[in-house]
Amino acid sequence: MDMIEIDNLRLRCVIGFSPHERKDRQDVVISLRIGTEMRKAGETDHPDDAFNYRTVTKAIISHVEASEYYLVEKLANEIARIVIKHGAPYVQVRVHKPGALRFSDSVGIVIERKPEDYDR
Repeated sequence: MDMIEIDNLRLRCVIGFSPHERKDRQDVVISLRIGTEMRKAGETDHPDDAFNYRTVTKAIISHVEASEYYLVEKLANEIARIVIKHGAPYVQVRVHKPGALRFSDSVGIVIERKPEDYDR
């Protein structure tokens, strides 16, 4: 499987469960590893044969910037759902909250999902 890498997408949303976290939008940093097949696109050089990561990224941006979640885990899961819905057979989502923990640059999680994770 081939991978598309999107690193450090910096967005803002309401994330957290403390009252001060619910008041204002906060920074989140999102990185993706999207598993897909790129052989045909590599051979044909035709955009229709490639995974459209621009469309997926726009959908993620729109969703995240309008979202309000208590947990980073839920945000990561919904980002993964968007990528899988756009036809990727695999995605790894990394979401970090800069400044979430004193003495740390950021705190984050990494999840991996496949289509069967959302078939339930």
